[in-house]
Amino acid sequence: MRPTTITPAAVTHAASDDTRGMLLGLAGVAIFSLTLPFTRLAVRELDPLFLTLGRALGAAVLAGGWLRLRRAALPGRAALWPLTIVALGCVLGFPLFSSIAMRSVPASHGAVLAGLLPLATALYAALRGYERPSKGFWLVALLGTSLVLVFALSQGGGALQRADLLMFGAIVAAAAGYAEGGRLARRLGGQEVICWALVLAAIPAALLLLALPGDRLGRLAAASSASWLAYGYVTVFSMFIGFFFWYRGLALGGVARVGQVQLLQPFLSLAGAAVLLGETLTMANVGFALAVIATVALGRHMQVQQ
Repeated sequence: MRPTTITPAAVTHAASDDTRGMLLGLAGVAIFSLTLPFTRLAVRELDPLFLTLGRALGAAVLAGGWLRLRRAALPGRAALWPLTIVALGCVLGFPLFSSIAMRSVPASHGAVLAGLLPLATALYAALRGYERPSKGFWLVALLGTSLVLVFALSQGGGALQRADLLMFGAIVAAAAGYAEGGRLARRLGGQEVICWALVLAAIPAALLLLALPGDRLGRLAAASSASWLAYGYVTVFSMFIGFFFWYRGLALGGVARVGQVQLLQPFLSLAGAAVLLGETLTMANVGFALAVIATVALGRHMQVQQ
């Protein structure tokens, strides 16, 4: 057997891909980090269900145009179930649960809870049999979950708020969509995954939107330009463009390496909430965010077998 020769050019190319992957991943995280602040801004005047269905349909139009432009082939039958999970989790589930939650809690509160998303994604992958985490990973996951529960209880006067449960539901939905979509992207391509998931969700979203009662749509004409600007952001960037950066970064730099930049998302969300909404950066929020991210970072160093 001839030995494999690693040339300087190959090393340089690999390093370049790692760097590009990290930068693209960071761009995706920066886009996603403003989702909760803009959602909070939008639902001040727009109905959460309209926001969820409307952003899904708007992004589906963009996705359909992209697929047509690229003349993308139809995904195989084996991809249908993972695409359905992505559609239910990332296109409908997370937006709906988080939109309702953002009506009653600050975006900074949701940002701390959403810091568990990387661990939740890993836990879902483990339960589905895609990965086999070590005992240390499970202990760290339990610690991170406990920290988030303590934070939610302290903010809710000793009891979980309805918004906390909704945010937990949003995290579970997004984790399922991330795990299934990330696995499918290895053979279908990241852009195709989110685009086909959006197209798949378009018909049910349109039917549900048409079925909305008039009282839910009555205030649309009176909504301010700020609310519509926020709607535009979560439609174009959070639901469509952000995934292009994110999935491309994962493909170039690897899931484990590029996934590390997601640790910055809660802090970027806290900063976005302060700038866009004028929310105060409290020491409690920052402290719990630091603690949660520390557990996530520790969990990423625990052994996980593929």
